[in-house]
Amino acid sequence: MVANDGGALLADLADPSVTWIGHATALVEDEGDVWLTDPIFSDSILGLRDRLHPPGIPLDRIPAPRFAVISHNHFDHLDAPTIEKLPTSTVMVVPLGLANWMRDEGREHVTELDWWESTVVGDWTITCLPSQHWSLRTIDRNETLWASWLVEGHGRRYYFAGDTGYFLGFAEFGRRFGPIDVALLPIGAYAPRWFMAYQHMDPAQALRAFEDLGARFLVPVHWGTFRLSDEPLDEPPRELARVAAGRADLADRIKVLAIGETFHLPSG
Repeated sequence: MVANDGGALLADLADPSVTWIGHATALVEDEGDVWLTDPIFSDSILGLRDRLHPPGIPLDRIPAPRFAVISHNHFDHLDAPTIEKLPTSTVMVVPLGLANWMRDEGREHVTELDWWESTVVGDWTITCLPSQHWSLRTIDRNETLWASWLVEGHGRRYYFAGDTGYFLGFAEFGRRFGPIDVALLPIGAYAPRWFMAYQHMDPAQALRAFEDLGARFLVPVHWGTFRLSDEPLDEPPRELARVAAGRADLADRIKVLAIGETFHLPSG
């Protein structure tokens, strides 16, 4: 972790940045707008899996997010206590089937999208894209959609993969939506492979997805926060470094962040 009290965010800095809050939660600030991916700030998942590190920035130190994108309804990606605490003004952008759940949680501003559909929130165009995963909240297996997201605004494009195995969609996204500035890709919860391969990428596959997307920067997420699988919690970034070793073209493009650390996008 690195210490981050959110002071820079509260100062309303204009330079675009990505801060890793932990797990699949990232905070993007771009020209004064703040938005979140799969926000989870709770100390545990259903009281069964404890958070091993606190959120990189406390929720009460984050400026009101303009919107949040939700990838699917698994408890480590859709956290009811966090959703209830977000400002009422925050627009929740969700895959097909989750709007009613959000309204049951008291959310008034909800947009539900199918794959390949888009919506506009302020200066941002948000497109719902496929992923290779599944959904389950209680007994509702695959009754709601799972998704990844392309978020475009202020002359920049961000891609958030959510939870996914490796599939050929990444190359299609690169062809349709490139150039992509930042790809937020999961690199953890991949062992054992016989069980996880369909639904979670390993670091080598995340690197391949990054190259398929043709993105400028890779910010790895989905590791080091909750114990969800068999690999050691600190293994994913080390394995990513191993598979990227010797690749001079990747040295300045892979941005492994500590929890609470911020990556400021360079100009140009």
